Amino acid sequence: MTGQTAKERYDVVVLGTGAAGLTAALAAADAGASVGLFEKGDLVGGTTALASGVAWIPANKYAAEAGVEDSAEEALDYLASLSHGMILPELAEAFVRTGPELVDWLETRTPLQLRLVPGFPDYHPERPGGKPRGGRSLEPELFSFDELGPWADRFVGAPRPMYVTETPIGGGTGFLEADVEAERRARRIEGLGRAMVGALLKGCLDRGVEPRTGARATDLLVESGRVVGVRIQRAEGVVDVRADRGVVIATGGFEWDEALAASFLRGPMSYPASVPTNTGDGLRMTMRAGAMLGCMREAWWVPVAVIPGQSIQGRQGVQLVLRERTLPRSIMVNRSGRRFTNEAANYNALGGAFHQFDAARFEYMNQPCWLVFDQGFVDRYGGFGVPAGGRMPAWVTQAATLHGLAGQLGIPATELERTVDRWNWLVTAGRDTDHGRGESAYDGWCGDRRHYPGRAATLGPLDEGPFYAVEIHSSTLGTKGGPRTTADGEVLDVDGDVIPGLWAAGNAMAAPTGMVYGGAGGTLGPALVFGYRAGRSAAGTPALAEPLATGSSRQEERA
Repeated sequence: MTGQTAKERYDVVVLGTGAAGLTAALAAADAGASVGLFEKGDLVGGTTALASGVAWIPANKYAAEAGVEDSAEEALDYLASLSHGMILPELAEAFVRTGPELVDWLETRTPLQLRLVPGFPDYHPERPGGKPRGGRSLEPELFSFDELGPWADRFVGAPRPMYVTETPIGGGTGFLEADVEAERRARRIEGLGRAMVGALLKGCLDRGVEPRTGARATDLLVESGRVVGVRIQRAEGVVDVRADRGVVIATGGFEWDEALAASFLRGPMSYPASVPTNTGDGLRMTMRAGAMLGCMREAWWVPVAVIPGQSIQGRQGVQLVLRERTLPRSIMVNRSGRRFTNEAANYNALGGAFHQFDAARFEYMNQPCWLVFDQGFVDRYGGFGVPAGGRMPAWVTQAATLHGLAGQLGIPATELERTVDRWNWLVTAGRDTDHGRGESAYDGWCGDRRHYPGRAATLGPLDEGPFYAVEIHSSTLGTKGGPRTTADGEVLDVDGDVIPGLWAAGNAMAAPTGMVYGGAGGTLGPALVFGYRAGRSAAGTPALAEPLATGSSRQEERA
């Protein structure tokens, strides 16, 4: 089918059904606009459905109710201390000051209800304005997919009937009582990212906004310099969809397009941890429209392990390596057999360690690298899907001695043995003076919680053979680069002027937090906030929170 029908005309068209897209669609519909919602994949939810569903929202009401002191000023100071000049002040201001408004709107106008993840520290809590005892990370309340009718089985990912607080990264065990799990599964109750997506989709459906799946946007329709719609390709043909007020691009990043990733990202990246539909469609459309780009070198970096037989939508699946590298009795070593970083640092910060370049050898120094651990680790903690005391799977490299392990990995045995001896000495001394592991309040959060807070939550010797190794890859949860926007998500052209009728949000926009990952939920917090702002702006009812004027700074404001 080619052409246009009455059903293919809306006030606002939204592309993408992750957190940003669904929030934009819901916000626009709530403001009275008719909304067309289109999803490239056959399933809804995007990378959000694979995520923990945590959103980083400073100065939120749930933290205040729990007695946590926070303010917009503290959050802005925190972001500024980490920005390295990559955060535009007006976007930081809009993000931080809109957060409380977003939380109230979600609570009163949508099915998505949030709650505090108690104690989850910021990722750089010792920086000015950082929160070592948490307060900024929120998660969705459990949500029943029975409320979604025929849409309940059309989501990315697998059901996970847990709160983040019940998982190891949130302070729980990762296991539910059998009767609790059985009841939740019987009622199709879920938590984490799919709960967030499910609740947002329910809000859209309640307002008559139903996604069209298998609908890939290929081109923007432009008339007299204004975006007036989008060309959609579906199995049955191509249709031009009109948007009387505008188009919101929330199509995710470009990490699954090898050419774009190689052209823009600052260092090695393989095995993306996102949905394979993130191939830069939104980026290409905005570039054709003349958009100014920003943050193109950056991504939401994360270390992953490749698990044989694991897949996501027909592509190789991965496991995020968070807990295993934080627990005691594990270290990471490079091809020289040496430690090279604080293994327990937040995963985004590890991107910098993976991207260190040896100018003499003309190679990345720390890729490949391996997580090395011992039998004591396996007995006490398990890991990679194996419970404590279990047996490591055959795909995990193992040997009776460190010398034998080094031989299998192809790294210098003497250097690996020296590295482990040095590590064990540091553990005995009670402090990692080489790389500072355990010094930050964040470092032990995903470690041995019996010793948290404290260095013992992440420091422990490697002295019980046999020894094990798993290769760690520099990966990403999604890219951060895209068109520059105003605080309301309006896309800017190369001269800094607004492209009429075009908005962007989520990983499809230039990240409003630059290279910074503020804390747990640092991806979804901005996605929700700017999805909300873009949706309302496109509908003609901007958010109430007013950011600074474009080009100004907090320092100028204070002066």
